[in-house]
Amino acid sequence: MAGVEMFPRGFGNVAFVLVAYCFLNFWMGFQVGKARKKYNVPYPTLYAIESENKDANLFNCIQRGHQNSLEHMSMFFLLMVLGGIRHPCACVALGSIYTVTRFFYFTGYSTGDPKNRLTIGKYGLLPLMGLIGCTISFGISLLRGPCDGKTSSGSSCYFSSSRAN
Repeated sequence: MAGVEMFPRGFGNVAFVLVAYCFLNFWMGFQVGKARKKYNVPYPTLYAIESENKDANLFNCIQRGHQNSLEHMSMFFLLMVLGGIRHPCACVALGSIYTVTRFFYFTGYSTGDPKNRLTIGKYGLLPLMGLIGCTISFGISLLRGPCDGKTSSGSSCYFSSSRAN
């Protein structure tokens, strides 16, 4: 298949982690929709006003948990794709951990007490730092230039004429 040769073995698993995060995002959006009905917060209102709605804090925490995940989604996807080209296995592990921490961040926030988002959710920063490291490594490998299929350490190069085994 044209174009697939440029990706290392295992890169398909990076795509699966991204799809898993998409499903998590859909689920969080569904929870916000249910909260809109339950707490009577109609569209296009983004956040409820406490003086107008006694359940504003509960709704706002649910909405904020989802919104925060959306705010980080593009960075997470970019780091997964770029870092995954050079380090697919590490990015799959880190991305899976990050996805799990985002679930707990959201469910903790949804309790109505923003501090609960940090119980397990606070650990989401660690896999992000790992993904940044993988992406930096990928960038360095691009700066070093193309190779003939093997690096000086004997490991396979990416973007060479033959796919890594």
